[in-house]
Amino acid sequence: MFTGLSAFPLTPVPGNGSVDEKAFAALVDRLAAAGVDSIGALGSTGSYAYLTREERARVARIAVEHADGVPVIVGIGALRTRHVLQAAEDAQNAGASGVLLAPVSYQPLTDDDVFGLFEEVTANLSIPLVVYDNPSTTHFTFTDELYTRLAWLPQVASIKIPPLPADPAEARARIDHLRRLLPDTVTVGTSGDAAAARGLNAGCDAWYSVIGGTFPEPALALTRAAQDGQHERALEESRRLQPLWDLFAQYGGSLRVVAAAAAHLGLTAHRNLPLPLRGLDTEERAHVATVIEQLQLHT
Repeated sequence: MFTGLSAFPLTPVPGNGSVDEKAFAALVDRLAAAGVDSIGALGSTGSYAYLTREERARVARIAVEHADGVPVIVGIGALRTRHVLQAAEDAQNAGASGVLLAPVSYQPLTDDDVFGLFEEVTANLSIPLVVYDNPSTTHFTFTDELYTRLAWLPQVASIKIPPLPADPAEARARIDHLRRLLPDTVTVGTSGDAAAARGLNAGCDAWYSVIGGTFPEPALALTRAAQDGQHERALEESRRLQPLWDLFAQYGGSLRVVAAAAAHLGLTAHRNLPLPLRGLDTEERAHVATVIEQLQLHT
């Protein structure tokens, strides 16, 4: 479950409305049919932070119901530990195979705050947990010492790390270093789609992927190439997708781009992000559509 391609779909929310459950279910159906290794519901791409407890519980249940046996990993991040525990309980009751936890905060967190959060959550879990290190969103940076402490907690099964260095030797050295620190039971997953090939080629076990949730086929092609030791082929696929990575950089991250892409493909309504997120404007959406057509990502 914590190897290969973990695809993170949008949770379509039309502005101030409720979750578009039909569109979300169809997105999950699509990923299961494509053969992804796991489905990451309610990740950052899934806008978990904008949803109520009831909405999140319902989304988790829909994901499991439509995954056709593909393992579902559910995001449980929240500001308060109490709310994280509630989200974890709801994910387990929904039948999730695992959970994903980022240390979400308003006030800056210390290492002890974060360790205490994971310690309490894992003590109340009966399914595996992925540690989500996402400093660009949480503004918290994990140290290697904290990785090591967390990795020995019960139920911790994977660590989702930020993008690795661009130099292949440095990237490999970084993964080798983490392998020496972590128990064999904990996998290492890469994030940051533009750096996915680099991470997989360096020895990461998994790719926790944004584009995999909307474009599973090219994400699978890249992942399988790296898993088969065809490192140059994986890099070639990533280079082919460079215009997509450029859109992420140009428009302040991946969420608005994949939201526009999903709408262009007819997978969701035009408005599919929870307010105050308004998505891209007309000209920007046209740019996204052009790139999708040029890359032949329209199927």
